[in-house]
Amino acid sequence: MAENRDYLIELDSVVGDGDLGLTMSDGFEAAYNAVQNFNENDIGKLLYTAGKAMSTAVPSTMGTLMASGLMNAGKIFKGAAEIEDTDVARLFEAYMNGVSERGKAKVGEKTFLDGIYPAVESLKKSVSEGETLENSARKAAAAAENGFKNTVTMIAVHGRAATRGEASRILQDPGAAVAMLLMKAFYNTAK
Repeated sequence: MAENRDYLIELDSVVGDGDLGLTMSDGFEAAYNAVQNFNENDIGKLLYTAGKAMSTAVPSTMGTLMASGLMNAGKIFKGAAEIEDTDVARLFEAYMNGVSERGKAKVGEKTFLDGIYPAVESLKKSVSEGETLENSARKAAAAAENGFKNTVTMIAVHGRAATRGEASRILQDPGAAVAMLLMKAFYNTAK
C-alpha cells in the first residue's frame, strides 16, 4: 500500500477526500508492525491483532472496514497453527465477509467488494481444481483487477461518490483498487 500511496490518493481525490492512500499505507503498516515479531503459534490471533492495530491507527471508514476484514479472518482461523494452500480461499473469503458485514455493502454497489469478490471466487475455483498456490494467486489477482475495472459500469451506492448518482458510473472505485492491490501483493508473495 505504501508503494501505491500516491495512486490511491489520486483515485480517491476524484470521488472522496483524497486520504485513501495515507489511510491504507498507514493502516497496513500498523498491522504489519503489530505482528512483525509475533511469537504465538495462533494464526487467528495474529490476524486479529493486526486488525486491532489497524483499527486504532486509522479509525476512518476504510480503515475500519479493512481492520474488520482482518479481525473476521482472525476469528475464523482462531487456534490454527498453520494455513494450508487450500485455506487461502477461506481466509480471503473471511476477510471479504468481515468487510461486507461491517460496511453493509453488497457486490455491485461499487465498493471494495467488487474487487475482492471475483478474486475470492477465482481462489475457490482454483482450490477445487487443485491448482498451485502461485497459479491460484495469479488468477485471483487478475480477477480482482477485472473487478476493479468493472466498477466504471456501476453506480455508487455508498460514500461520497454516491452523491453523484448516475455521474458516478464513469469513475473507478478506489476501494476496489485496494482489493486489487491486496491480491497483487498476495500473488507477489506466492511467487
